[in-house]
Amino acid sequence: MIADATTAAWAHTAFAYAGMGLGAALWRATLRRQQRSGALAPGNFGVLVGLLIGAALGNKLVFLIDRPDVALAIWQNGTLTFRGQSVVGGLLGGLIGVELAKKLTSQTRSTGDAMVLPIAVGLAIGRVGCFLAGLHDDTYGVPTSLPWGVDFGDGIPRHPTQLYEIAVVLALGLALHRARLPTPGLAFKLFLASYLLWRFGVEFLKPVPVAYPLGLSGIQWTCLVAVAVYLPLVLRAWRRPPLLATP
Repeated sequence: MIADATTAAWAHTAFAYAGMGLGAALWRATLRRQQRSGALAPGNFGVLVGLLIGAALGNKLVFLIDRPDVALAIWQNGTLTFRGQSVVGGLLGGLIGVELAKKLTSQTRSTGDAMVLPIAVGLAIGRVGCFLAGLHDDTYGVPTSLPWGVDFGDGIPRHPTQLYEIAVVLALGLALHRARLPTPGLAFKLFLASYLLWRFGVEFLKPVPVAYPLGLSGIQWTCLVAVAVYLPLVLRAWRRPPLLATP
C-alpha cells in the first residue's frame, strides 16, 4: 500500500484516467465491430459529450449525498473545489446525460450495449488505484478475520472490497458482452441494475461515513432509489418481444 497521502492521490488519479482511456478505446473498437460510425460521428459524439458531462456532475453530486459533512464544509467555506467522487453517481449521471443527448439529437437506437465492457474494464482499472491508495481512499472494507484480509497500513486486516469489485464487474461485463440478448439495450440495463444491487450489498462491508435512516449510507440509499426507478425498465425490456423492441 502507498503510505504517503500525496503519492496515493496521484496513483489513484493515474489509474482512474488510465481506466477511462482504455474504456474509451474499447468503446471505439466496439463501435467499429458493430459497423457503426466512429466515436466522433455526429450522433456518437453527442452521446459521448452527454456521457462525460453527466458522469462528471453525477459523481460529485452522489459523493456529496454520501458525505453531507463535506457538503456542509463546502457551504461554510464558500468553495466549489473538493476531492471525492462516486462511481455510482458517475454511472447514473452518465446514463441521464446520454439519454438527454439522444433526445436532443433525435436518436432512438440503443447505445448502451456497446459501453458494457468498456465501463467494466474502466471500473476495474480504477479500483486498482483505489486499492493501492489504501487508507487514503474511502473504498476499503471493515476489519475481518478472513484469511484474505488486507492490512492497508494500520495493522488491521480489512475486507479488500476494491478487489471484490474488480472481480464482480469484470465477470459481469464479460458475461453480458458475450451474451446474445434479444432486446437492444438490455445488456446495459442488466449491467447497471446488477451493479447498483452489488454496490448496495458490498457497502455493508465498508465503514459508513455518515449514517442515514436504517443505518444505511448515502450510496446505499442512492442505489435503492435508482433500482426502484430503473428495475421496471429492465423488466419491460426483458419481456419485450425482439421484433417489437425499441432502443
